[in-house]
Amino acid sequence: MRPILLTGPTASGKSAVALELALRLGGEIISVDSMQVYRGLDIGTAKPSAAERALVTHHLIDVVGLNESFDAARFVHSATAAIQDIEGRNRTAILCGGTGLYFNAWLGGLGSAPPPDPLLRAELEAATTAELLEELARKDPITLDQIDLQNRRRLVRAVEVIRLTGQPFSVQRARWPEHGGTLTAGRAFGIQRDRPTLIRRIDERVNRMFQAGLVTETQGLLKHGLRENRTALQAIGYRQVVEHLEGVVSLRETVERVQAKTRQFAKRQMTWMQGQLDLAWLEVGTNESPSQTADRILQTLPPR
Repeated sequence: MRPILLTGPTASGKSAVALELALRLGGEIISVDSMQVYRGLDIGTAKPSAAERALVTHHLIDVVGLNESFDAARFVHSATAAIQDIEGRNRTAILCGGTGLYFNAWLGGLGSAPPPDPLLRAELEAATTAELLEELARKDPITLDQIDLQNRRRLVRAVEVIRLTGQPFSVQRARWPEHGGTLTAGRAFGIQRDRPTLIRRIDERVNRMFQAGLVTETQGLLKHGLRENRTALQAIGYRQVVEHLEGVVSLRETVERVQAKTRQFAKRQMTWMQGQLDLAWLEVGTNESPSQTADRILQTLPPR
């Protein structure tokens, strides 16, 4: 009953695949999206429709108002509670979304470790793996026994934290919830499409959002605190529509700007996910249906 992780850039089709998986496995979906948590941000965040949410239970959608904050720490706490609830009812949790920071926080743990130090990080990156392992062995043998020796990024981070805090990394990590490793081995997938197809899907999605009433939705949200919530206002689409409503740009230019911003965002997502998350990537063809992609995933899942 271990969770399944499903991610990919915006408009890649991951939500439709997650829905198929949930139907096949008797599962429930946990949204890993930093904007879908806000009530009212519906069209611009491509929230699941009412029909989809009636078909499959979704978690971490519409959990806070625009007058509240939501961050990675709160996500980790809420997602962990949701998973325990889902598995307690003998169902499968499917974490699906495109907020890589939330995935990374849930998988790798989230605590009060210091932020990266650029100068120290550069020094450690220049060191050999053997030198890093030797230092870790001297200062924190517990972490040496537990860490993935093939994951140089985590090795560098462990030594960095030890030097910055003067404490063993293992002592600090013991206080952090961590769900990576064997829990998700063979059960974490990324959806990717060739660039021209993804661009077309992004442009079509943005057009549908405006046709569905994104401008009207944004007007209503401004009356309920959208402008004051700096996090929510960063959601692609809403910020550009606000500028349109202020008379800065035309509607046509606004649509084009949202499309361009979304394409740029998708590119950053892919770069980040490929570098930070350990995923089995699935190249999805133009004519491949969500059902077919779900079939491919189910065929590769390890035994429970």
